[in-house]
Amino acid sequence: MEVYRSLRPCPSGFLPTLTTMRDSYKGFTATQLQPQHVSFDLTGSGKSKPRLVSVQRKSTEPFETHWGGEQLIRMPPLKPTPVAMCQITREDWLGANNVNYRRLESSRRHAESFWRETSRLIQSKEQLTRRTQSDSSRWIGERITEISFWRSELGFELEQLLRDTERLRQVKFRLDRALKETDGPLQMSQECQFQCQKLNDGVIDVVEKELVQEVTVIRSSQEQLERIRDKVQKQLESNRRVQHQLEKDMDDKHRALQIDSHCHTLTNCSPATNYYPDLSLLDTSVSVPVSWVQYSEDNIGNSASERRATRDVTELVEGTLVATARDMWSQYSRVNAAFTLRVNQNTHAKNTLQQHLAKTLQEMHQTERTISDLEVSIWAKRAPLRVAQSRLEERTHRPNMELCRDHPQTRLLSEVSGLQDTVLSLRQRLSEAQATLQQLADCKSVLEQELYTKALSLFIDQERCLGLRKTYPSTPRLVGYT
Repeated sequence: MEVYRSLRPCPSGFLPTLTTMRDSYKGFTATQLQPQHVSFDLTGSGKSKPRLVSVQRKSTEPFETHWGGEQLIRMPPLKPTPVAMCQITREDWLGANNVNYRRLESSRRHAESFWRETSRLIQSKEQLTRRTQSDSSRWIGERITEISFWRSELGFELEQLLRDTERLRQVKFRLDRALKETDGPLQMSQECQFQCQKLNDGVIDVVEKELVQEVTVIRSSQEQLERIRDKVQKQLESNRRVQHQLEKDMDDKHRALQIDSHCHTLTNCSPATNYYPDLSLLDTSVSVPVSWVQYSEDNIGNSASERRATRDVTELVEGTLVATARDMWSQYSRVNAAFTLRVNQNTHAKNTLQQHLAKTLQEMHQTERTISDLEVSIWAKRAPLRVAQSRLEERTHRPNMELCRDHPQTRLLSEVSGLQDTVLSLRQRLSEAQATLQQLADCKSVLEQELYTKALSLFIDQERCLGLRKTYPSTPRLVGYT
């Protein structure tokens, strides 16, 4: 078998259409431009049949080049390479041309079909791109609406929380002021107890019992107010934590709203756009729509719960302030009533003692006059007794039988005896009068001591205790309004 090989030029109709567009060079492979030759069988075994055989082009010129950063295929030269003369028949030549024509027609039909499919693909992708971009814009707009809604809800809840918190702060201020006001009544009651102990009568009457009860009531009120104040402080701290969470959520939503609003305004003609090819591969999300909504709902729910607790604590403080003020004023009234009753009793007792003292002084004066009369009467009996005794003594000097117990003598003896009995009785009465006077003096001393005690008690009760209790704080001050 003898094979003849020769190079032949490629038909000019086989080459693609030359254009100035860069895209016309894309997709053109070097294999389509490789030179070919036709091989014939000349052994005589049969009719020779042409056969196409590819021949590698030996050229040092590269087919690839770069244009605008893209790898392109450089066109081969249009001038055919000189070839050697081929000894083929016309039929073979016509057959080879028909094969080339049919292949070129198939390539043109394929190119036309490819172009039409590509046009449809471009249009569909363009529509898909626009629709996708429109859907993205619509979803971003809906997201902006959702963010605005939840931001407004958070803002409303934050406003309600701040209002309730401010009211609780005002109530706490009143609570602190009311707690401070209880120090004065406590010192007042303790001072009244101290003053009442100065009487030293050893009797615990109603006043002292009521004063002890008043101190107990005031201290119990202070303990209640201090416990309530601790509750208020803890509630304020809880409100502050919830407020911080709401403000943080609102700030995040405000920032997200700004970002999404900016994204919603971006278009294909916006200059502030750029390529970020790696972002689609990264998932930086920390939540999904359900958890995102749940987060805001939880914040609002926590705030609503704390607002309810705040209102409960506020009402508790209001009720406690009113109750403590009512208890303190009720006990204050009872103590004042006890003081008033004791003042009335002491006043009556003092008046009675003064009456008895006046009568005692009158009796003492009368007794002193009686004693004086007795002393004068006794002094007056001395002269008659002296005269009678002198007469008896002179008559003892009568001589002999003249010493007769005659009637004068008997009378003188009777007179002296009578005078002595009279003086003795008068002296006895004088002793009794002096004893009576001493008893009246002792009674006078006791009455004066009692009067001093009653006067001191009245002075302490009226001037010091009741005078001091006139400065007792009013109900508005005890509930913290003034």
